[in-house]
Amino acid sequence: MMAPPSFLPIATEIARDAGSLLAELFERPHEISYKRPRDLVTEADRRSEALITERLTLHFPDHAIVAEEGGGRKTSSAYCWYVDPLDGTTNFAHGFPMFCVSLGLAYKDVPVAGVVYDPIRKELYTAESGAGAFLNGKRLSVSKIQELSESLVATGFPPYTTDHHMNIIYFTRFTQASHGVRRPGSAALDLCSVASGRFDGFWEQRLNPWDKAAGVLMVAEAGGKVTDLAGNPFNLLAHEVFASNGLIHDAMLRIFSEGSRDGTKK
Repeated sequence: MMAPPSFLPIATEIARDAGSLLAELFERPHEISYKRPRDLVTEADRRSEALITERLTLHFPDHAIVAEEGGGRKTSSAYCWYVDPLDGTTNFAHGFPMFCVSLGLAYKDVPVAGVVYDPIRKELYTAESGAGAFLNGKRLSVSKIQELSESLVATGFPPYTTDHHMNIIYFTRFTQASHGVRRPGSAALDLCSVASGRFDGFWEQRLNPWDKAAGVLMVAEAGGKVTDLAGNPFNLLAHEVFASNGLIHDAMLRIFSEGSRDGTKK
């Protein structure tokens, strides 16, 4: 039986080119508009997405594409690319150098290949189902931290919702239970940081598939664990994700459960 084709070489090339465009535009004044209150979009988002979708269509004409700014297309294929042309738009717009390009390929809604490129640090994360996860060609492995009290975890607060009450409860609990909680502002890079062992756990609610399609595969291929906040199997089309090194997963789940109970009493 022939091995399935690798999608990574082309996806990597596309992500690098889009990242180079973002790095160039990062040095210029930013043209900003709003999709909804506090949820901004820049010229860079649109130009990066146009580059990516055009190139994906050229190389994979049968594949579907779902892109954050609406530039995708539907097909009958079981393969679908989930594209975040600029993950960390708010950071980008404010001149904070924490953003990336994220391309995730799913087959029947299961991630099978992914590329995340940070053009500022020139860090390229790649993963393919069953083949491992890599950072600039070096195989990744999640951390070996076994105690939540010794861990560093991360979360995100989506800009387009005002309902942060529950996540603030989680944030407070994990701040007390761990070495600390970080909120860098790019879910794709946060997931890659779990895969690389920089973070021991990450959770976020109200995420879209393009935010996490590539990153969750990085974590899984690096030996980590990905579920929802209740410990159920990960669902790409659902709106939350919880990823960890696997060793502190149960301890974090207990805090989610306790925080949820407290939140319902408010």
